Amino acid sequence: MQQLLEFYGNHPILGTAWLAFTLLLTISLIKTATSGSKSLTPLVMTQMVNKQNAVVVDLRAIADYNKGHIPGSINIPFGKLKDRIKDLEKHKEVPIIMVCNAGVQAGNAAMQLRKHGFADVHKLKGGIQSWTTENLPLAKG
Repeated sequence: MQQLLEFYGNHPILGTAWLAFTLLLTISLIKTATSGSKSLTPLVMTQMVNKQNAVVVDLRAIADYNKGHIPGSINIPFGKLKDRIKDLEKHKEVPIIMVCNAGVQAGNAAMQLRKHGFADVHKLKGGIQSWTTENLPLAKG
């Protein structure tokens, strides 16, 4: 501890940068732990759908959804999610997996659902892009 204080006294800029980095890392870890949404690979997602009757919610625009989507998924565009959460109430007891284009919006959508009492909410890591990279099937229309 003495050496740490001595280092900080001799190098205040580096010491401050180190403290800031430590603080930001801690905040990031806490935020990730409290968000509760788990990133799933396409394989794990498929297993959850098959074994636990998980519901897949596609957050992309309807035009993108119609070009190709995960078979059996429900389309609720991200911008309309707040208004359509009531449509998902009947699925509260099963896992819900949020899917967007690249995996960015899905985390925010999962947090919104969690705030409305949904306990088992996940996101597809890498979004629909990871699904197509794995050469998994898409439904059209």
